Amino acid sequence: MSDDATPYWLALARVEGLGIRSAHKLLDYFGSAERVYHASLTELESCGLPARVAQALFRQAGLREAEDQLKAAQAAGYAVITYAEDAFPPLLKEIADSPLALFVRGDASVLSRHAIAVVGTRRPTAYGSAVAQRLARDLADRQLVIVSGLARGIDAAAHRGALEAGGSKTVAVLGSGIDVIYPRENAKLAERIATAGAIVSEFSLGTAPTPENFPIRNRIISGLALGTVIVEAAEYSGSLITARLALEQNREVFAVPGNITSAQSFGPNLLIKQGAKLVDQWVDVIEELPVAVRAELMPPAAAVPSASSANSLFEESLDPDQKAVYQALRVDEALFVDSICGAVALPQPRVLAALLNLEMSGLIKQLPGKNFIRKL
Repeated sequence: MSDDATPYWLALARVEGLGIRSAHKLLDYFGSAERVYHASLTELESCGLPARVAQALFRQAGLREAEDQLKAAQAAGYAVITYAEDAFPPLLKEIADSPLALFVRGDASVLSRHAIAVVGTRRPTAYGSAVAQRLARDLADRQLVIVSGLARGIDAAAHRGALEAGGSKTVAVLGSGIDVIYPRENAKLAERIATAGAIVSEFSLGTAPTPENFPIRNRIISGLALGTVIVEAAEYSGSLITARLALEQNREVFAVPGNITSAQSFGPNLLIKQGAKLVDQWVDVIEELPVAVRAELMPPAAAVPSASSANSLFEESLDPDQKAVYQALRVDEALFVDSICGAVALPQPRVLAALLNLEMSGLIKQLPGKNFIRKL
């Protein structure tokens, strides 16, 4: 898209009385934001728009302000990506209420990489902060981008964990203008995120972090990610809104269990009761991702030891039965127990014994339905 068309997208997203979903219907009908603004009043009214909204579009309301926003963003070094551009995150395009344009500070290409959202309460326990930071670091070590909201508490811990993983990326989605960092205590963290990943917002430059903005931005957090992990959330936490949005977007929902006597554990424990995947380590997340994604993050070559590594100290610690079963397993795909038995020249009782020993040693994990996957 040229810069000439970008202001139309920015303006369309800010027409009073026109919601995002109605804006998308107009785009489907007219083909582009520019054509919406060049439509006749009769054409706009025939789309079922309220009279005041149709008149505002006909008068090209907000277009001059949008042009000023674009100039200000360019002067500050921010990118502006519209829904029509190839650079717009493909996963975010899949949601029903995708933003029409994004302001991006940092590396915009990060938004199109495989990502997991990690969110939670602003008032975490020491346990919650430690778990969020460790889990984010471990997932980032596997080349997943960590998406969160830069809020104090779990969000900040997740960003810090991702930054601890060498060369990894993290994305902060703001409930304010991209030039308004909130909370201020995370200003230095925001600088690190912008350098190692990206800061994103759909709100105009200078927009204050008002309470109503945060539930709106949550759909972007979940929309950018393959799944969302909830780490500590009270009964009425905004993180539960993010979990609901992830479900509506047909994304995975994960939850870290907590102490049943802690108010901050209410959210994740409730989600687990309702069917969310219980998470206590990174592999619990990765094993739920699509096979193609797992293969990309953990290539099949990593699952089959090469000749040079066959005599490693690790494998020498296994007995012959365990080694045979371990080599038959994969890191990118769970195998049913019958498939494992068919892949090794061992009687079924010896295969089952080897699986039990490997699981007790923490080398493999059993999934529901007698499926097994490597942890390494």
